[in-house]
Amino acid sequence: MRWALQAADEALSNELAARAGLSPLMARLLVLRGVSTAEEAARFLAPSLTHLHSPYLMLGMQAAVPRVCAAIERKEQILIYGDYDVDGTTAIVILKTAIELCGGTADFHVPHRIRDGYGMKDDVVEQAAAGGVRLIISVDTGIRAFAAAETARRLGMDLIVTDHHLAHAADGVPAALAVLNPNQPGCEYPCKALCGAGVAFKLAQAMLEKQGLSRLLPSFLKMVAIATIADAVPLTGENRVFAKLGLEGLRSPVNAGLKALFAAAELNGSRPLSTSDVAFRLAPRLNAAGRMDVARDVIELFTVKDAERARELAERLNQLNAERQQEEARICKQIETLLDGNAEMREAFCIVVESAGWHRGVIGIAATRVVERYCRPALVIAVEQEEGHGSGRSIQAFHLLNALESCAALFTRFGGHAHAVGFALPASRIAELRTVLDKYARARLTVADFEPVQKVDAEVQLGELSPEFFAAIQRMEPFGMGNPQPVFQAQARLLSAPRAMKEKHIKMRLTQSLAANSAQAAPTTKNWEAMGWRMAERLQQENLLPGDILDIAFSMEMNSHPDFGGLQLALCDCKRAEARGAWGT
Repeated sequence: MRWALQAADEALSNELAARAGLSPLMARLLVLRGVSTAEEAARFLAPSLTHLHSPYLMLGMQAAVPRVCAAIERKEQILIYGDYDVDGTTAIVILKTAIELCGGTADFHVPHRIRDGYGMKDDVVEQAAAGGVRLIISVDTGIRAFAAAETARRLGMDLIVTDHHLAHAADGVPAALAVLNPNQPGCEYPCKALCGAGVAFKLAQAMLEKQGLSRLLPSFLKMVAIATIADAVPLTGENRVFAKLGLEGLRSPVNAGLKALFAAAELNGSRPLSTSDVAFRLAPRLNAAGRMDVARDVIELFTVKDAERARELAERLNQLNAERQQEEARICKQIETLLDGNAEMREAFCIVVESAGWHRGVIGIAATRVVERYCRPALVIAVEQEEGHGSGRSIQAFHLLNALESCAALFTRFGGHAHAVGFALPASRIAELRTVLDKYARARLTVADFEPVQKVDAEVQLGELSPEFFAAIQRMEPFGMGNPQPVFQAQARLLSAPRAMKEKHIKMRLTQSLAANSAQAAPTTKNWEAMGWRMAERLQQENLLPGDILDIAFSMEMNSHPDFGGLQLALCDCKRAEARGAWGT
């Protein structure tokens, strides 16, 4: 792994520190995250509701809001057409709740991943028309639903598309009454990185403000925060407001479904909820419904009033998540065996693997695991009855949706983002897809793009670290995509032999190295506990001994254990000092 010390504009950092009353280190961290003025620093460190943009800055909002309000006033039947992941299901909850608070009613349709597949389907639109629906609102889907939009128009229904996925490069957007998508051509909305639930919230915000119900907006931010974090969109700009205020609201959940979900995920409220809690404890359980069975359970969980029914639903999601974990492990083991035995596939610039018998709901996670292990773009395809259903994930340097656009004729459908895609194609064309994508990737990537890089924000000395230092870093929370937890580099001396914890993790005790002290005297002498999560196997092979001088890349974290808790270092990487050249090489 290569370490890269990030370059920050020193003059700008110094100016920001002076103007905003920040420490030089804090100013540096903010500059590295795109903050350059005192006003921007204040907004970053203290997000508030007043920082939300006007919904009407979004193209299409001027047409969408009057139509929804008219439907509510006329008691029209409204159908919300969603998706089966966390983003899609929470978007349904947000918009359905807003419509009901404004005096209307709305039914919803969330497709079954296996039976229905992704996207809006003509038959669902036709059934809705037959049932008297005159307004359909899509959430987290619809930006490429050209056929469904035409069907709605033909049947005399209005369609409002709310989505965040990228529009078709050549065909533009569907012919709907309104399209709300900050990424559509011609939209100048300031925050382009909203998730699907974020876009749905902007419509809900406009409706609630129009009805004089702005006071209710904070209660919606809990759902928006869960979706924003789960969908891994950048936690900057408006998304930072959603995440920060939403996580604060989640500290005291009122909704019966949220309480039951917290209990199932063993989040007992003993500490503030973090982005990691949402991403790795809550989101997998919510996603499990759509991956393994029926995503309608998520909507019921968050709309049911009965606490016992909420508990049953949360326990069901828990069980589905356990089944998902088992299936994920099985598929990943098969992929690992396949790639380890096939150098040509393993060393492709874009890995493509396929098999019958893989669960379609888990292949997206499997693709993520392939990228993590092999550091290359990856497509994982489940083959069923001569058709391949695939999911892809990518590395930072490779725009995966553009890659699929380059061979669009191979697919029966596809869509997504720069680094995550979904698609379907005839199984007979998978071999051609593998060849075409490898050629496309080789023209745009080099072997250096596959080398993992640990970005480092600043070099510090262990003696500088303190509870006050940690408190300053905490002001930058919540951390996530676009605002990663700060990583520091330091030189340290190992005080005692590392100890393995649960066979996977490793714990070591460090102090300021003599080399560091000779270069610059540390303000204090303090020993630190350092945890290497999932690093036991590698670091045990290093045969580290007390007295060794180590280069460490780390973040800071709070161990909440009642007996031996406190501040500790969380290692990102660790090397003997003599084993590494200059920083960033």
